[in-house]
Amino acid sequence: MAETLGSLVDKISIKNLRIWHLDEAVENKETSAPEREELKAKRDLAVKQRKGLVDEIDGFLGAAMRGEVQICDEKIKMYTNTNVSSSGGIKDLGEAVSELALRNIKLWHLEDEVRRTDLPDSAIVQTKRKIDTTNQERNNLMDKVDEILLHCSGDEQ
Repeated sequence: MAETLGSLVDKISIKNLRIWHLDEAVENKETSAPEREELKAKRDLAVKQRKGLVDEIDGFLGAAMRGEVQICDEKIKMYTNTNVSSSGGIKDLGEAVSELALRNIKLWHLEDEVRRTDLPDSAIVQTKRKIDTTNQERNNLMDKVDEILLHCSGDEQ
């Protein structure tokens, strides 16, 4: 699949979450010295990958403004989740990017929650449904980022 601005923003927000959690683990006083070194190496790799994503976003935006890349992928949606928040009212790119990052944070924490071994099955089911809804909102926001960029570029497809 070709990258779009929405998918790149999604990737960088997830990368930033990883870096934040790796930093948190490195700072944890209970982390042993060998574990700390392994975590630092992972963090350094994630930082390098984030730099690559920053460069890719900059390159994508330049190419998009020059009309060299397709801004949006045509979507074929085959799901119906009526519990999702609408992104229809979002008109600004910054707001769409911010909301996408927030959905990734929420999704990260819901995934952590569902991995807990002390939860009853009923709580896992409820959390999985929240994951489905949040993931759908995340996908809708990736599309919204692309839609706003397409509108801004004047290259309506």
